[in-house]
Amino acid sequence: MALADPAGCAKGSEDNNPFPDIIELNVGGQVYITRHPTLVSVPGSLLWEMFTQKNVRSLARDSKGRFFVDRDGFLFRYILDYMRDRQLVLPEHFPERGRLQREAEYFMLPELVKLLAPKLSEQNSLGDDPCQSDPEEVSPGGDAARSLASAVQPGAVPGGAAEGRRAGFITIGYRGSYTLGRDSQTDAKFRRVARIMVCGKTSLAKEVFGDTLNESRDPDRPPERYTSRYYLKFTFLEQAFDKLADAGFHMVACNSTGTCAFAHEQTDDRIWTSYTEYVFYRE
Repeated sequence: MALADPAGCAKGSEDNNPFPDIIELNVGGQVYITRHPTLVSVPGSLLWEMFTQKNVRSLARDSKGRFFVDRDGFLFRYILDYMRDRQLVLPEHFPERGRLQREAEYFMLPELVKLLAPKLSEQNSLGDDPCQSDPEEVSPGGDAARSLASAVQPGAVPGGAAEGRRAGFITIGYRGSYTLGRDSQTDAKFRRVARIMVCGKTSLAKEVFGDTLNESRDPDRPPERYTSRYYLKFTFLEQAFDKLADAGFHMVACNSTGTCAFAHEQTDDRIWTSYTEYVFYRE
């Protein structure tokens, strides 16, 4: 008995085309559904080579039969958009331009690579890394230098170890719960911290926490805007405090609220939930 192809929702219209008209892709864990003509719309591209061959079985698939591509699933949506209408449309202050250019090179889309080429000032050499996300991470020069200068706080004294560091606040918070018995002397039973949230300016958060900062919930946030959706990939408050201290931040305030969420009828044990915030500041 012949089995249906799980990688597509419809069969191809031509007998000599082994691919269905509607194709499901798994790109780095992100699922995309598109038409076969879209994937082969740019002759010579990697996707064109993949989906014009006759041997379908040679292509990698995931556990559900979808064609699998081991690349950045988030950035692939811009690759797919370009292949649909040959235009590049990015969000304002798009921070992943350098990485998207690498993806365009991998998928062999030379025209898209040209559109993504960095438009830097003449002072920047060819050796400069164009893949930086934030203006303050680029070597000061041209537009980057003006962006950095405009962000310096009034009264700041240049020079010394703190040169290039900007003042600002970072707030970290977490939710927790604990159980208290009827006897006030009984030790409380605390649950581990599930997630440490980060609030503040995007550029400062990236500077302090680097790769330990999870940006998946707010990937398009520009460097000079504020966010309250980032969180840390670790769950140790002391580790977050150490990183803030190493970056020159000092705790200036903290706040915690708690409510009784549940009371056990037989033991009188009470389960409390709390939310705690710590505010850090760097001059």
